[in-house]
Amino acid sequence: MSKLRLSITMSLDGYAAGPDQSEENPLGVGGMELHEWFFPLKAFREMHGEEGGEVNASSAVVEERRADIGATIMGRNMFGPVRGPWPDESWRGWWGEDPPYHHPVFVLTHHPREPLEMQGGTTFRFVSDGIASALSQAKDAARGRDVWLAGGASVVNQYLAARLVDEIDVSIAPLILGAGARLFEGLDRRTLKLGQIRSVDAPGVTHIKYELAR
Repeated sequence: MSKLRLSITMSLDGYAAGPDQSEENPLGVGGMELHEWFFPLKAFREMHGEEGGEVNASSAVVEERRADIGATIMGRNMFGPVRGPWPDESWRGWWGEDPPYHHPVFVLTHHPREPLEMQGGTTFRFVSDGIASALSQAKDAARGRDVWLAGGASVVNQYLAARLVDEIDVSIAPLILGAGARLFEGLDRRTLKLGQIRSVDAPGVTHIKYELAR
């Protein structure tokens, strides 16, 4: 059965992005530092059509996260900085014309928009009727493969509160942001019953994976 798998990086104090996110600073103040463990990897460079890069303990974690994913769910803030009704369709995401997904991506938004077909097999579909609908559509599109819950924090917290997530794979960066978009905020302590699957210590990061009991 298809699973909803969350994989995300957060600071030691629980933030997935810093404050004051904008087009010039998409992850907010200090947010880019969360991913300094990821950028040097060979796996990251391959995702963006580049050669070279490092192989270390994080490499196997990244490959595991990418395996058997057939669709992605993200919030509108992760797709781009545009707020309110779409003024036009000029914003096409942060990733250029060939985003690194190569499968359907379902973007949660209050404002409908026509699907956006990109190079490499990525199609952004905009869902305005809630998280359950986005998950249902994503599982249909994944055709038996798993669905990646990519972020941001607000969308993640909604899915966690609804107990729709099957696995959490969180990368903890040794960084204090102090403010921003916080994971697990507002969740009742009884919402999440976690069983640890594995822990990986890697350069500049610790990866911990959990399964969620129903």
